[in-house]
Amino acid sequence: MKKRSVKIAGHATSITMEDEFWDTLKSIAQKQSRPLAALITEIDAARGERNLSSAARIYVLKNKL
Repeated sequence: MKKRSVKIAGHATSITMEDEFWDTLKSIAQKQSRPLAALITEIDAARGERNLSSAARIYVLKNKL
């Protein structure tokens, strides 16, 4: 698992996920022609009570292209 720092909603935070999830998340952002930070910001806004890492994993599972 890798911890990466990202900037969302004007502040820095970190997300820890396996490389496979990171790679797929980057691929989804690229196919949507938007920065990875923008995709993570969207995931953050919709995550509800989940932590950001879990929300990102679930997003990848639901949206794998």
